[in-house]
Amino acid sequence: MLRTLAVALAVFSSVAAMGQQTEQREQSSSLELPSRDGCRQSQQQKKSGQPDWLKELTSRITLNGYAQGGWSYQDPNGEKTNSYNLKRTLLWAKARITDRWSFLFMHDFSSVVQEFYTDYRITRNNALTVRLGQFKHSYTMENPLSPTVLELVDVYSQAVLYLAGEGPDPLNGVNYGRDMGLEIYGDLANGLLRYNLALMSGQGINRKDQNNQKDFIAKLEVRPADGLRLVASGYLGTGCAVGTAKWNPDIQVGDNYRRNRYSVGAEYKTRPYTGSRYKEARPASIRAEWLGGQDGDVGSRGGYVTACIPVVDALDVVASGETFDRNTKVDGWDQTNLTIGLQYWYYKKCRVQLQYTRCLCGENISTKDYNWLQAQVQVAF
Repeated sequence: MLRTLAVALAVFSSVAAMGQQTEQREQSSSLELPSRDGCRQSQQQKKSGQPDWLKELTSRITLNGYAQGGWSYQDPNGEKTNSYNLKRTLLWAKARITDRWSFLFMHDFSSVVQEFYTDYRITRNNALTVRLGQFKHSYTMENPLSPTVLELVDVYSQAVLYLAGEGPDPLNGVNYGRDMGLEIYGDLANGLLRYNLALMSGQGINRKDQNNQKDFIAKLEVRPADGLRLVASGYLGTGCAVGTAKWNPDIQVGDNYRRNRYSVGAEYKTRPYTGSRYKEARPASIRAEWLGGQDGDVGSRGGYVTACIPVVDALDVVASGETFDRNTKVDGWDQTNLTIGLQYWYYKKCRVQLQYTRCLCGENISTKDYNWLQAQVQVAF
């Protein structure tokens, strides 16, 4: 872990120095000439007692992080279990090399390196930016969103978890919705349209591609009115199985198979609720999405509707209904979750959540209908 942090800091120092040199070349015509008594910049450095390179480094690098942990109770098949958990402890740093060029490194200290990529904004506006590296891909509405802003303690819906490669698909493995690749994205028509086009490895994070095929992801978002967005995304790919699935027995480890997905959805947010004591006002919101996928000859589909409504001060009511069928050809591989809960924002990005979920399972799911109670604390900066 320490070695990883040391490497990251070394990278950030290097890119900051590169950025300083780049901007010095770009702005050479506006630089002050040294006075007879010496360089004015050096005199200012002596007064502040802080080296110029340190000022440059601290102004160009921003650090963010968050942790989510709590307690969970379940009673699957009549067996009552409860446990404390620490789900995520992430820290990331973003280096602004120039006004158009940046680099990000993210590590989850409870698992693995999550992201490392560079962005370069080609146009002066936000119409075209290129991203290269390992990052969250753009398929579905939920997957690109941070767990710090999503409403559910379990974060993503079943369909998104499975189809976006968050982890529950044993054929694709645990990838946290991330992959290695190249993406272009931007806003058009004064923000009315937003697009994402990506060519990805398809094998997931921190893993070498196991076949010669690359996966293509396209996403289009339309914002016809304030607070409203309509989104469609598609995924065309060829997977290389890293495991086996009971509901898809024809695919074995090492097999290449068709791995396609689609999604359509909408979200509406009201004007921010101003009753909170904190600066970050919160809107009421409702988001719905329908998704489908094809893995070899087996199709899957599902969707969700999630709503979050501020009630008093910093307290929200959260409600969600979601369903997902792993194999649409065979009955019994479906599960429906119904959730109701509260969340309290005790400081800006920090909250406490309490949610109850009733899980209704198909006959082929290993567990029968059960209750799920979750509590979670989020600390973020």
